[in-house]
Amino acid sequence: MSMNRSVDFSQPQRQSLPGILVMFANSLQKTVRALWPMLLIWLVKFDSLNKLIFFGSIAGVVIIIGVISYLQYLFFTFHIDEENNEFVIQKGVFNKTRITIQLHKIQQVNINQSLIQRLVGVHKLEIDTAGSDKKEASISAISHDLATILKERLINHSQQETIADSEKVAIEESPTSFIKIGILSLVKIGFTSNYIKSFALIFVFFTTIIENLQQLNTDVINEDEVTNYLDALPNITSFMIVVGIFIVLILIVNLIRTILKYFDFTIQKSKQAIVLSYGLLSTKNTLLNPNKVQKIKITQNYFQKKLDVTTIGVHQASSDVEKVKEKDQIEVPGCSANERDIILNLLLSQLPEKGKKYSPNWRKFAVNTFFLLVVPVLISIAINFKLHFVTWNEWMLYTSFFVIFAIVLLWFSFKNYKLFVSNDFIIKQNGAWDIDTTIIEPYKIQAIETQQFFWQKTTNIGSVTLSTAGGNISFSTGNYTEIKNLVNYWLYQVETSDKNWM
Repeated sequence: MSMNRSVDFSQPQRQSLPGILVMFANSLQKTVRALWPMLLIWLVKFDSLNKLIFFGSIAGVVIIIGVISYLQYLFFTFHIDEENNEFVIQKGVFNKTRITIQLHKIQQVNINQSLIQRLVGVHKLEIDTAGSDKKEASISAISHDLATILKERLINHSQQETIADSEKVAIEESPTSFIKIGILSLVKIGFTSNYIKSFALIFVFFTTIIENLQQLNTDVINEDEVTNYLDALPNITSFMIVVGIFIVLILIVNLIRTILKYFDFTIQKSKQAIVLSYGLLSTKNTLLNPNKVQKIKITQNYFQKKLDVTTIGVHQASSDVEKVKEKDQIEVPGCSANERDIILNLLLSQLPEKGKKYSPNWRKFAVNTFFLLVVPVLISIAINFKLHFVTWNEWMLYTSFFVIFAIVLLWFSFKNYKLFVSNDFIIKQNGAWDIDTTIIEPYKIQAIETQQFFWQKTTNIGSVTLSTAGGNISFSTGNYTEIKNLVNYWLYQVETSDKNWM
C-alpha cells in the first residue's frame, strides 16, 4: 500500500503496464468474433490454401492489433479534477475522446476481473451514472489496491479526502459474507432455466455454420445423406430424434453458461450495501443498495420449486425509466427458500405480504386464445392449402400437438395471472411455466397510467401501468372501478410518504 499512499489522482494517471496485454486480448477477441466464419472456411479449405499467405496474413493482423493496443494504452489517462469536481478520462489514438463525469452523478463503481485480467494481475473499474442505460466509463487495467482507493474517492464525492482516509473507510466497511450459492444449486438452476435463450443460441450457431459450409460447396456435412436418413424413419421417430438432440444440447449449454457466469456466487453485506461477487472466467463485483431497489422479480418453475431453488432479479433506480431493460437487472440465482427470505428482508426490511387478490376477467383468456391459437391455426390452413408443405394427415398430427400445447400454456398463464395489493406492497404474478412474482413498494411509484378502450366500458374492465425508476408493471382486464380506487390510494401513499428511495 505504500505506493498507493503517494498517488495523486489530480494528476493524469495511466493504466497498469499489463493493460497492453488486456487491450491486445480484447481486440484479438473482437477480431476473431467478427471474422470467425471466414476462419472456419479457411480451416475447412486449409489443405488447398497458400500457407505463406495464410500465416503471413495472421501475423500481419496480430502485429497491427499489438501496435494499436500499445497506442491505446499510451493515450489513455484518467484523473480527478478537484476544481470542477469531475472525473476525467482521456483516450483515443486517432480520434481523441474526453469523458467528463460529475462526481455527484456517480451511482455505482464496480471492480470486475476477466480471465485475461486475472492472468496478468489487474482489474477493471466500471463507473455507472444516473441517467445512463450503460456503463458511463471504464478503466480496463488497474491494480486492485489502486482500484479500491479510487472507488472510494469516486463514491464519497469528496476531493478533500486523503488516501489514508480512503483506506480507513475501506477497512471499516469491509463486507462480511452471509450467503454463498453452492455448485449444486447452480447445477439445479442450469438444468431448469433459460430453455428458450439456449435454443435460440444453438439454432443461430448451427444455422450460421451450415450456411457458411454450404457456400463453400463442401462435403463436410452431406445434407442429402442426413435428409435420406431422416426420411427413412417414421415421421414421429425422426421428429423425436431431432427434439431429443436439441433438448440434450439445451441442457448442456444451460449448465455451462450458468456455471461460467455465476460460479462462486457470494453475497456479502456492508454498512450501506450488499456486495455480489461471482464468475469463473470473468469475475464480477456488484454493489446493491437496498435504498435504491425499485423492483424485485422472483422467478421459479415447477422443477425449481421441487428442488428448492429460485432466481431473484433486482432493478435499482435509474433516472431514465424508458431505457430500463430486463437484462439490466441484477440476478441472484439458485437461492433456497430460506436464502430468498433473508435477501428480501434485507432489501425490503420485511417479507412482502400478498394482501387482497385481484384476478383477470375471463375475456383475457378468450382474447389470448383467439390471437395465439385460433389465428395461427387458420393461417396454417391457408398456407398449406396454397403451398402443400405437408399432407393433411401430417398437418392434423402437428396441429393437434400445437393445439394441446397452446391450450395448456394459455390456461396456466391465465390461472397464474394475479395482482396482490397490501398496505406496503404491490405484487404481480404471471407466467405459464416460469412463474414470475414482481414486487414493488407503492411509495416508489413515479407515474400511473390507466386505460380503458371504448368496447370495455360496458363490461367495466381496463388496465393499469405502474412506473417506477426501475421499470414498469402492468395489470390488464381487471375491475376498472376497483382499479381507479386503487390508483387513488397509491397516489395518496406516494404523496404522504417521507421515505427516501434514491
